[in-house]
Order: sequence, then C-alpha cells, then structure tokens
Amino acid sequence: MTTSKFVLPESDIPTTWYNVVPDLPKGLPPMLHPGTREPLTPADLEPLFATGMIEQEFSTERDVDIPGPVLDIYRQWRPSPLVRAHRLEKALDTPARIYFKYEGVSPSGSHKPNTAVPQAYYSKLDGVRRLTTETGAGQWGSSLSMACTYFGLDCEVFMVRVSYDQKPYRRGLMETFGASVTASPSDRTEAGRAALAADPPDSTGSLGLAISEAVEAAMASGGAAKYALGSVLNLVLMHQTIIGQEAQLQLALADDYPDVVIGAAGGGSNFAGLALPFLRRQLGGGPAVRFVAVEPSSCPSLTQGTYDYDFGDTAGLTPLTKMHTLGHEFRPPAIHAGGLRYHGMAPIISALRDLDLIEARAVPQTACFEAGVLFARSEGIVPAPESTHAVRVAVDEALRCRETGESQAIVFSLSGHGHFDMQAYIDYFAGKLTD
Repeated sequence: MTTSKFVLPESDIPTTWYNVVPDLPKGLPPMLHPGTREPLTPADLEPLFATGMIEQEFSTERDVDIPGPVLDIYRQWRPSPLVRAHRLEKALDTPARIYFKYEGVSPSGSHKPNTAVPQAYYSKLDGVRRLTTETGAGQWGSSLSMACTYFGLDCEVFMVRVSYDQKPYRRGLMETFGASVTASPSDRTEAGRAALAADPPDSTGSLGLAISEAVEAAMASGGAAKYALGSVLNLVLMHQTIIGQEAQLQLALADDYPDVVIGAAGGGSNFAGLALPFLRRQLGGGPAVRFVAVEPSSCPSLTQGTYDYDFGDTAGLTPLTKMHTLGHEFRPPAIHAGGLRYHGMAPIISALRDLDLIEARAVPQTACFEAGVLFARSEGIVPAPESTHAVRVAVDEALRCRETGESQAIVFSLSGHGHFDMQAYIDYFAGKLTD
C-alpha cells in the first residue's frame, strides 16, 4: 500500500522557531529610521510593536523557544499534514515525486495563524487592548482576528478595497471572529483621506496603503493599540519556520528529501516558512536543494524590482528596509491573489536572492488558475489564488522531469484553501481573468 499522508503526533510539534539571520553568509543590512535615516534601534519600534516581538526582530539567536501558551493553540491544527500528490503525478505522467505541505487545515484556512498567535500573545503580555493591521485577500486579517479572540484583544483590520469587494466571505469570517473591518483607502486616517482625494472613489487600494492606515491608527491610539504585520519582518518569517521543520520530519518518514522546494511569495513568509529549515541544512553542509520563490507577473518585486532601501508602506511611515522593491508608490493590478499584491519583498528573502541562494519566478494569473483547477481535480483541494502560484511551478517542474526522465522530489507549500475565493474561479471559467 502506498502512503499518501505523512502525519506527525502532537508530541513532535517543534518547540523552537528557526532564525536564519545568524546563518546568513553576509550580514543583513539594518533597517533605517524613516525620519533620521539612521540604523533602527529596538526603542524606535516601541510605539508600534509588543516587547516580545521587538526582541525577536533584533534577535541573533539561532533557535528561539516557542512559548507554552502558543504551543497549546498550535495543537489545534499542528502538525499539519505532508501529502504525496500521487493523483497529480499520474495526471502529469511524471516520474517526479510531488509532495505538498498543507497549511489550509488551520481554523482560518491558511499558514497565517503561525505568526498571528504569537503576535497576539506577546501583545497581551504587554497589556495591549487592541491590534491594528492590514490585509490583502483576508487570510492574514482572519488569522489575526482569530488570534485576538484567543487572548481577549480587539482587532481592527484595514482591508485592501479590491479584496474587500471581491471577497465578502473573508470579511465575514473576520467579523465572525469579532474584528472590525474597514475598506482601504478609508476616510479614517490621513493616509487614507489623501489617497481618496488623489484617486477616484472606486480606487482599488494596495497593501502598502493599507499598512499606512493600520500603522497610523496604532500610533494615534495613545498606547492603547499596537500594530501587527503578517509578513516581511524577520520575526514573521521565523514564526513560519515551524512549517519546514515539520516537513523535514515528515519527509524522513517518507524516506525522501527534496530536490526542489517551492513557495508562493508576496511578502515572503510562506515561502520562507517551508524553505529556511532546508536552507539551514544546506548551509551546514547538507544536501543541495533548489529553492524557488514564485510571485505574480503583475507584481514582480523579486524578478523585476530593484534591491534597495524603500518604505514598507505607501505613506512612508514605516522604517526603510533593504529589499527587492517596485517602489512604495507602486499600485499592483487587481489580481485575485490579493495576498501577493505587495510592492516589496522580505529583507531576508531579498538578501538570499541577492546571494543567489534562491531562485525567483514570476507567473501570470491565468496560468496559475489553470494549475489550480488541475490540482483540485486531481487532489480534491481547491487552492487559494496565492497558493496556485506554487502549484503552477510545481507542475512545471514535474513536466520538466517528464521531459528529462528525472525522478526528483518536488515539495511545495499549499499555503491555504480557496473556499472563500470561489468568485476567482468563477471568473476564470467565465474567461474574465486577464494577465
């Protein structure tokens, strides 16, 4: 009997997160203060973030303990399964061995609670009463909303206007968890009002602008609120490494090891979560692996952006970070993969790309949905639009193996399900999606 699903007991949930920063061959360029342009200090972030988060952002520890209360919540869905995609392999007639790490089993349906829960936990320790944040497709917003309910915090979400309109059920999920959800740009902040004055009333918005609004709302709260971010930051990528650590244990059960590791990349945390633990082994003399970060061709920060200092938000309220960027005023087209519509890339992922330790590939949305439909009809799971980017490249790699005759192991992150994104598939079948 062939095994399809590799499952770990709760006792095997990793008890530490992996911080790649001390293992980088070249030091990570420091963040800069948006006003002075001097290297950022931990004190500079105190108006925005909880103490525990700031400590982790600047940490040089390789392994960081996961707090007990966070592990207790992780046990609701972790360890997540690693699945051998036998039916997809058959449909592609490929000698490749395809595995996917499925993060859609979390209560909010994606990988995002892996960082939402600890961010809410550290904020609660500081006596914070409310968290503000932004969200694109709504996966991060719904995850933070859920985490806030666990710790008795209020949650205020600025949702990019195009996704607010495209994905009402994501909005409904956030509100079910108790969050207040505002379409961005809004008239509630100076950044939002300025955008509304400059743009037509039906402005689609952007993640960069929604970040500006969420940051402004936190800073205007007089200390009652802090800000939470779902990607990009070092600490967020670190929280997500629980994915790759579990995958290593599961691949050992399968008596296999990846030749290629693939993940969708908007801000970079999903890709990093799967890839960084394998990169750790490679940097330590372990097997060589190809790492492929996949982004939308309509928002190609890694493949077409410049590697330079830039703001993380549109209004220039956030620290400047060295990253691959399309410019903080870039407004991406209104593609359905709202979680990937971000002008920049995580500093860690950008540095790895600059060092040629990872590859980057940009793919158009129609090709992604084509792969997503193939995957759904083969494996029975409808991928989120963001996840279809990883599926697309996994399929392409499997087809390459069919041409070369190589039996390589392909591992990709299926970062979430698409149950709240069915309008995107309806539009695809109706021929309404464009590249």
